[in-house]
Amino acid sequence: MRLDELPKSQNIEDRRGGLGGLPGGAGGLGIGTVIILALIGWALGIDPSTLIGGADQMSGGRQAQQQTGSPGGSRTSSDATGEFVSAIVGSTEVEWTEIFAQSGRKYEPPTLVMFSGMTQSGCGIAQSAMGPFYCPLDQKVYLDTSFFQDLERRFRACDIGSKTCQFSQAYVIAHEIGHHVQNLLGVLPKVQQAQRDMDKVEANSLQVRVELQADCLAGVWANRGQAKYKFIEPGDVEAALQTASAIGDDRLQRQSQGYVVPDAFTHGSSAQRTRWFTNGLKTGSVSSCDTFRAEQL
Repeated sequence: MRLDELPKSQNIEDRRGGLGGLPGGAGGLGIGTVIILALIGWALGIDPSTLIGGADQMSGGRQAQQQTGSPGGSRTSSDATGEFVSAIVGSTEVEWTEIFAQSGRKYEPPTLVMFSGMTQSGCGIAQSAMGPFYCPLDQKVYLDTSFFQDLERRFRACDIGSKTCQFSQAYVIAHEIGHHVQNLLGVLPKVQQAQRDMDKVEANSLQVRVELQADCLAGVWANRGQAKYKFIEPGDVEAALQTASAIGDDRLQRQSQGYVVPDAFTHGSSAQRTRWFTNGLKTGSVSSCDTFRAEQL
């Protein structure tokens, strides 16, 4: 994947290794402070994560202000991973700004938060075990960048050490940005409202359509970005399809428990995820991503 011509995003917040990360404490907190807060929470019957999260935000806010010069400003990073994430997010901003403008809308880009171990999000404590996710409450994408290594080693989603793994990583980021697009279009609020009146199986089935649409929207980004920047190199698409297949619910369930339970799917099967990403990649059209009306996923 070629990154040299991709625009860089300023909407990156780097909390790795200190600001909101572990080890060493939550955020800029020392491990001693974390232990004391945990003991206080235990003695008072208060969830320790609430105390730690609040102190983390206060400490993090002070550090961020010192490093950016303005309250609430994003702290960017110049390391290779930070540059990569900034380039991918920057390219999504360009494409979705253009797409929204075509229908007379204004695209409001999300902030992507890079962290290590644990950090506070608008949707609660974010942990590396959760994988990348989008929080609609604060409109931020949370990414523990160690997930990139998990793609190679744990999920075998791309060949270890291969440069094509970058496009797999980009697909994951673009998928989460796809959820932000869904939020701006009102899809997520409608789904969440509908799920309140559903049983678990029905709610899971609807969630699968949400996730598959995000896969398709990631494909739309790749299609339009390729037309503009020619960033896709030989092997990249195959690596992304391998990744989509590797993180399908059926494959993950089979690896973790030895059998598949379709009613428990929340993201879609390997075949479905591959199919919908490919659909967006081929068409470059948002209208081709209507998973909610599709009779067959």
